[in-house]
Amino acid sequence: MILQLDSVSLKRNGKWILKDINWRVEKNENWVLYGLNGAGKTALLNMLCSYYFPTSGEMQVLGHQFGKTELGDRLRRKIGLVSAGLQHKLYAADSAFEIALSGAYASIGLYETPSEQVREKAIGLLKDLGAIGYADRRYETLSQGERQRALIARALMADPELLILDEPVTGLDFMAREQLLDTITSIAEKENAPSILYVTHHAEEILPVFDQALLLKQGEVYASGKIRDMLSDERLTAFFDMPVNVLWNNGRPFLTRAKEASYVK
Repeated sequence: MILQLDSVSLKRNGKWILKDINWRVEKNENWVLYGLNGAGKTALLNMLCSYYFPTSGEMQVLGHQFGKTELGDRLRRKIGLVSAGLQHKLYAADSAFEIALSGAYASIGLYETPSEQVREKAIGLLKDLGAIGYADRRYETLSQGERQRALIARALMADPELLILDEPVTGLDFMAREQLLDTITSIAEKENAPSILYVTHHAEEILPVFDQALLLKQGEVYASGKIRDMLSDERLTAFFDMPVNVLWNNGRPFLTRAKEASYVK
């Protein structure tokens, strides 16, 4: 099992951020965490990575029971994370190669001398991700898409059991977005691929490799289950409190606002 949350709630600064979250992810499942800004997605990710601990409820991630086992780096080494928050912590002067190498040690910056095996693995990942051409360039000089590929290489260095992609295509133009989404598809289709949790509030980013979705609204699970069931006209109309049509194209959903009249009973 990848993760199991039973009636998990989180209170921060006297305010309930997450309430009564029930969620179960099995090995080899790829999930989308879908919700608007402010829904609690970031708080939930911080709990999964053991930066926050639940105020109430029971939680288990990759075999680690919260409150019963030591977590911290032991858990985070099993999780590959790509997020805007992580981007801001990295050293701008490090090269893309150094960024990737640091993933082997779950560190910000490179403080150990990598073995030849570690170096070869980083080179292989950068090649697979189409990033080898700028491996020696400073992180601060890279485009947003190039930075994301370096971060994905970093996330994969420790062979994680869970790969979390937190809004990875934000800020990319159409072409760069589609190229990165193709890369994510190739990762998901590899043998022994990690389970992937893709976090977004844009439905058109949801790829056919994702078969399950959890809809989060105002800190609560609105619904969870098969993608096609979660992203239906009726469910999303209720979810957004706005009439919505979902058009499926090549296995991906695209949302448009529907005419009010079409939903009048």
